[in-house]
Amino acid sequence: MNFVIDNWMLFTVALVSASLLLWPMVSGAAGASALTPAGAVQLINREKAVVVDVSEEAEFAAGHVVGAKNVPFGQLDTKLPAVVKNKGVPLLLVCPTGARANRAVAAAKKLGYENAQAVGGGMKGWRDAGLPVEKA
Repeated sequence: MNFVIDNWMLFTVALVSASLLLWPMVSGAAGASALTPAGAVQLINREKAVVVDVSEEAEFAAGHVVGAKNVPFGQLDTKLPAVVKNKGVPLLLVCPTGARANRAVAAAKKLGYENAQAVGGGMKGWRDAGLPVEKA
């Protein structure tokens, strides 16, 4: 017990570190709305998911998921219903890092796309997984 009392600062740091490492699992934030690139490929192949890139046109032209449709985030409310007519199909949203795609999920769900999901890590995660990319 003297060891714990004498080294209280080390135990505090260890406890804080452990809680920070476990927080994503406890809060459900680790992948709650984000899909792994491998999971996205499965949805594309098995359920004919539609990939929508919410990047700006220049970012989209620099590289995007093969077959993805470009609907910039700022135009999502007006253009998405014209690009993806079937609201029951799985909708995969992607951007360079995944941040805009996560925000786009909420916007897509407001439009009635209940099967909307963000691809975790965005195009960076897609490339890191070694998946094909095309340029416009």
